[in-house]
Amino acid sequence: MNSLNSNQVFYAFSPTQTPLLTVAQNEQFSLDTRDCYGNQLLSDEDTLDDLDWNTTNPATGPVSIQGVKPGDVVRIDINKLQLTGKSVMATIPGCGVVSGVTEATTRVMDNSDGMLSISTVKGNLELPLNPMIGVIGLAPAEGSISNAVPGKHGGNMDCTLIGEGTSLYLHAAVEGGLFGCGDVHALMGDGEVVVCGAETPAQVTLTAAVVDVPQLPTPFVETDELYATIASAKTTEAAFKQAVDNMFDFLTGIVGLSQGDAGRLMSLVGSLKFCQVVDPEITIRFEFPKSVLEKLGFKGIDRVLASNSFVST
Repeated sequence: MNSLNSNQVFYAFSPTQTPLLTVAQNEQFSLDTRDCYGNQLLSDEDTLDDLDWNTTNPATGPVSIQGVKPGDVVRIDINKLQLTGKSVMATIPGCGVVSGVTEATTRVMDNSDGMLSISTVKGNLELPLNPMIGVIGLAPAEGSISNAVPGKHGGNMDCTLIGEGTSLYLHAAVEGGLFGCGDVHALMGDGEVVVCGAETPAQVTLTAAVVDVPQLPTPFVETDELYATIASAKTTEAAFKQAVDNMFDFLTGIVGLSQGDAGRLMSLVGSLKFCQVVDPEITIRFEFPKSVLEKLGFKGIDRVLASNSFVST
């Protein structure tokens, strides 16, 4: 299997980067990733004062996907997500949205046997893992976008849905897409309110391919249970409006629902959720259960054009 190691990283998505790996569509490849601190915090005694901030938020890549052209919708399948080291969290006074944090602390945590081990002043806890990828995306058409920033290209979306078994859809802006990912979390709650989750190095195994649904609003996520539209913006209102509008466009333009039916179902069974509120732009998603659309005959995104076998209401 073709792969890149954790030293083959970049710190901003850019169309001018030289790909370090080229893969065919649907060819499986793996990327070894560092944690968001660049694997620099190894003990509770390691402080942020010693951190080289120029090497934070690394993403492994870029990877060129053969046959991908600007404007294509690329489906990125996360086939396996394996943690390869311990987890670490650092709290920083004044960072995040928890205003009561006044002390800088570092905590390194074991994440073996499917549990995150965390000590508190009231005792120890074992929390079930839910690994997910914080930074994942394709290069923009122009300019350079720091890995710390989310946007239409993907980037630092910190969406807890993006884990093993998930498909992420993005519009390519350059030849080959120039894909990369990193910033894996062993566990993180929606919002990422102290600017970090359980930051963990990992090995991510993926495949990528073009899907012929150019009108799909991206970034778009598909899991076994749901579809979700993701939007990032300077304000919460702008982000949630875009996420809602994108789901409405998906339900009307691709699934084939009427405007009224789409709106009613979004209010009845949809969920609007924060991904993160601590990056330069806020990221929000709108989730919709696949089971509802399956009852209406919708067969899935990759079968929209191959088969017109869904019910238009």
